[in-house]
Amino acid sequence: MDLKPSEVATVLKAEIEGFQGRMQKSSVGTVLMVGDGVARVHGLDECMMNEMLDFGNGIYGVALNLEEDNVGAVLLGSDAEIKEGDTVRTTGRIMSVPTGLQMCGRVVDALGNAVDGKGNIDVKDSDYRTIEGRSPSVPERQPVTEPLQTGIKAIDSMIPIGRGQRELIIGDRGTGKTALIVDTFINQKLTGGGDPNNPDQVICIYVAVGQKQSTVKAVVDKLEKNGAMPYSIVVSAPASAEASMQFLACYAGASMGERLRDEGRHVVIAYDDLYKQAVAYRQVLLLLRRPPGREAFPGDVFNLHSRLLERAAKLSDAKGGGSMTALPVVETQEGDVSAYIPTNVISITDGQIFLEASLFNAGQRPGVNAGISVSRVGGAAQIPAMKKIAGGLRIQLAQFRELAAFAQFGSDLDKATQQAITRGERMTELLKQPEFEPVPVEEQIVALYAGSCGALDDVPLDRVAEFEKAYIAHVRANHADVLDSLRNDKKWTDELKQKCEELASQFKAQFLA
Repeated sequence: MDLKPSEVATVLKAEIEGFQGRMQKSSVGTVLMVGDGVARVHGLDECMMNEMLDFGNGIYGVALNLEEDNVGAVLLGSDAEIKEGDTVRTTGRIMSVPTGLQMCGRVVDALGNAVDGKGNIDVKDSDYRTIEGRSPSVPERQPVTEPLQTGIKAIDSMIPIGRGQRELIIGDRGTGKTALIVDTFINQKLTGGGDPNNPDQVICIYVAVGQKQSTVKAVVDKLEKNGAMPYSIVVSAPASAEASMQFLACYAGASMGERLRDEGRHVVIAYDDLYKQAVAYRQVLLLLRRPPGREAFPGDVFNLHSRLLERAAKLSDAKGGGSMTALPVVETQEGDVSAYIPTNVISITDGQIFLEASLFNAGQRPGVNAGISVSRVGGAAQIPAMKKIAGGLRIQLAQFRELAAFAQFGSDLDKATQQAITRGERMTELLKQPEFEPVPVEEQIVALYAGSCGALDDVPLDRVAEFEKAYIAHVRANHADVLDSLRNDKKWTDELKQKCEELASQFKAQFLA
């Protein structure tokens, strides 16, 4: 069979085009130096920031320093099998993690790999998102107006959190910061019945950075025991993980939340905690020879946290109206909120909940300091009934603490001061709450009004908790219409006020009798 030259040319052209289509373009470089979880690579001229680099043997790294003659990369695994002179290839892929509802109910690492022993997670290529996302612009956002109910009386009444807000939880070690997050997650079951496929269900993401593995396991156990794990994602980067995994875990969690937010869902994400993330970042960046600044942190440590927390937002209706609420945690040393990382994060967030060790140790749990704690969205994130009841509660409690401190030094107090101290003591007692027992907002309103209208002034201080429990059970059993009205209408009417006042005084007479 004779072939014409034109036919040969056509066949060769088709083969070459097909071969080029199968070719994957990559730069090849050489390892100059490796150690302590970082590597310097020469020859990767076309490398991108945050690009995944293939070091061979299944080990990958992320390019963080793009310098004139070399690339500084942080390794996502052990550096034991990498040596000087090894070949490194670019992958053309920015670091990304799997996202979507299939992640719910699972514990994953900073790369999105399952670490809970329940098998691999089924994800498609289209489910992957880069860990660094673009924050929504101002026109793409809308003001925070919807409340995110935590189920914690002290927070929902005095320091309300709204969907799309960034509310810092700050305090010393062992003051109940993680318990506050777990309570919030458990309380979200009320929004959608605990079914992640329900569009009303708030999806919860817990990012554990630098924690003990036993602490992460305890959080997962609590979520499972209370039926909150089916709509929760836990991203675990424990203290035993590489420093690179610890600082990247927060961005991985944010990408998982952003995917759902952009689909019109509501998400709450907790970063526990950002101080440990900053320490891991400092370790990596100092090894990559970035110059140290204040407290030996690199100069861009503010950018590390701001570009993470700016991703929390309530999107405009044109963008689907989804929201991502951030609850970053920062651990302080001896209550020092003026240290570098606490002041950085305070300036980025929309308010802070300050948990004071002295209050916590004195039995006031949660140990929220009402004087320092603040939510900058104010009453916009409260239902009208709670706004009416708890409007002056934060100031009232702050004044009570001042009066109580002053009263220790004086014996003769006028009647008004004595009354303020009596009321303040009862309201403080009323705000105490056991761990992992969130209270629905309508029951919070009924209980707080009983205290603010003076019904508890005659009740002995040590019986306030008993009174509250019995009173709520009584209202639930015999006056469910009051709770239904508050749950559905969310308004505080004169008729409702009068009914609650009568209920509280009648029940008090029975209780004291």
